[in-house]
Amino acid sequence: MKKLHLTTFGFVSVLAAAAVALAQQGEKSAAPAAPSAPLEEGFASIYDGQTLKGWHVSAKSGHSGTSKHQSGGRWVVENGAITGSQDVPGNGGLVITDEAYGDFEVALEMNNDFGPDSGLFLRSTEDGKAWQAMIDYHSGGNLMGIYGEGLGGNPHVRNYNFKQKVTEIEDKKTGEPPTALPVLPAAWAYFWRAGQWNELRARIEGNPPHITTWINGVKIMEWQEKTVRHPETGGIALQVHGGGDHTKEFVRYRNIRVKKLGAK
Repeated sequence: MKKLHLTTFGFVSVLAAAAVALAQQGEKSAAPAAPSAPLEEGFASIYDGQTLKGWHVSAKSGHSGTSKHQSGGRWVVENGAITGSQDVPGNGGLVITDEAYGDFEVALEMNNDFGPDSGLFLRSTEDGKAWQAMIDYHSGGNLMGIYGEGLGGNPHVRNYNFKQKVTEIEDKKTGEPPTALPVLPAAWAYFWRAGQWNELRARIEGNPPHITTWINGVKIMEWQEKTVRHPETGGIALQVHGGGDHTKEFVRYRNIRVKKLGAK
């Protein structure tokens, strides 16, 4: 049976009429630390909004090479959000759940600066090998494409890129099979609330895994791996990418919740 995802932001239609309605709605300022909405059935919160309890920083990935793996970037809680940045120029890292997950769906709200490269890692190892739901929130990047982090860059599937501005995207398909873009580029500025909180969601099932991603309730990408080449369980991780100087640019995540699927 097809499952309907209801989010705190509501279902977003990609038709022009809905885009106009969202434009009007988007004029209202979002509070920086609004209360969390009631949890959806079957979901459990994995972030308490005040501390990093249940999470730990990992400096074992390649993104922490600048510090020679002595630190994994800067991760703190500010205004109710997990906030990450490079701790010194070029040095990023991961914050990862203490608990490992197998088949699950994870949802969170994001309000990152446009510039830093981040990611939502599914079944992550301590050294950052994972199936990544992309949060490449910068020119040339995309949100919720799927990437094999530390897995030879395979897969690398996406259906759009950001242009120079966060409010502009181009329809550009990468990987096989190509996936249609469900949001018209002309409607993106209304669909994606730049500078406000938006919802990202990813589901992973099976091994080889079947991965699906959503933005604000709209399915963006669906992909099926063909071979077993990564463990069937791992952490849920958030990334600050290494390289460049992003010490004064920040990623922010809140209202992080997970639903375990087919628990054994």
